[in-house]
Amino acid sequence: MLQKLGSPRQAQVALAIIRIVAGVIFFAHGYQKFFVMGIDGTTGFFTQVGAPLPGISAIVVATVEMVGGALLVFGIFARFVAIPLAIDMTSAIVLVHSKHGFFVPMGVEFVTLLLASAIAIAVAGAGAFSVDEMTGRKRE
Repeated sequence: MLQKLGSPRQAQVALAIIRIVAGVIFFAHGYQKFFVMGIDGTTGFFTQVGAPLPGISAIVVATVEMVGGALLVFGIFARFVAIPLAIDMTSAIVLVHSKHGFFVPMGVEFVTLLLASAIAIAVAGAGAFSVDEMTGRKRE
């Protein structure tokens, strides 16, 4: 006889782990675009890879990643925030990573995992230990 592998609460905890780790990674990449590469450096990179409106895209992407990542860490509006993060990763795959095969450092594997994490959060919500859970903004 097959046993149930986990409770709904365990699934919520697993989702929270994905949300928090992905949030930290997104935040770090946004921080890097603002404060390590700088917006000028990010604009230059976006220009090289053919991003549309690179000056505006650099600011938008850096903001989406840094603010969106922070909101994911705390689980604030997680389902909503995950959508622009998924779009961000789709753009990164199309514009940069797909040309470099599967494996890191430049391949699609890492950004695909971030894309899948963002989609999972958009579909399922923030999971346990989140502001969304505490305020009732979760999927019933």
